[in-house]
Amino acid sequence: MSQVTGTDKFHGKHVLITGAGSGIGAAIAREFAIAGANVTLSGRRHEPLEKLGLELDQATNRKACFIASGFDVTDAQAISRGLQAAQAVFGPVNILVNNAGEAPSAPFEKTSLEMWSQVIAVDLTGVFQVTQAVLPDLKSSGNNARIINIASTAGLTGYAYVSAYCAAKHGIIGLTRALALELAMKGITVNAVCPGFTDTPIIREAIAQIIHKTGRSEEDALAHFVKTNPQNRLIRPEEVAHTVLWLASPDAASINGQAIAVAGGEVLAG
Repeated sequence: MSQVTGTDKFHGKHVLITGAGSGIGAAIAREFAIAGANVTLSGRRHEPLEKLGLELDQATNRKACFIASGFDVTDAQAISRGLQAAQAVFGPVNILVNNAGEAPSAPFEKTSLEMWSQVIAVDLTGVFQVTQAVLPDLKSSGNNARIINIASTAGLTGYAYVSAYCAAKHGIIGLTRALALELAMKGITVNAVCPGFTDTPIIREAIAQIIHKTGRSEEDALAHFVKTNPQNRLIRPEEVAHTVLWLASPDAASINGQAIAVAGGEVLAG
């Protein structure tokens, strides 16, 4: 974990992060808390959110986090309940990070309508629902409100066996660009961050599945993911988090409607 810097760049800002319990979401939460923000950790499962919240409260020596568990991005009522509870603690949301998502894989012909619908509901419609719920807060925040969508390089190019995921992430890029234009005069910027394969529990689970199904070694299974990155490595969650913090900062006030790849050169044009 990064050390407390005391810079307080985001002092007083209320940041809501979906899917904050692990991986990229947790890394983003750590960086915002250390930079002085009040962070709402939202997600479906309470235990990982509570563990992270305690960690960040101790690291920052303050009440840095509010836990919004049961925050299902596919459920409008759950979103509303979680948002109202967070507002009661930290006030209006100034920065929204849409990070929640899932990435099941299957050949297209074996992708069921149920799988397709679930991925679209979580990865794309969830972004729509949470953003729409938080938008009144953002519009009242002045000229420094931010919407940052965690997409993927799968929103910039195609990958075999994850057609639903690619469709959802391409949809996030389209939504990001449309909202960037629609909200530009409201003091809100809207951008997407597109990580390549990142060292998260999702990737580690995928590696374990490859080992189980094929009998390949862990090294060979890992090579399946790193080969797309010219740097021949997984992206670190902290690298994604640092990009998010920059987009949320006043220094990035003119960055709007962009899809920024954090992928070691895997995707050179978006």
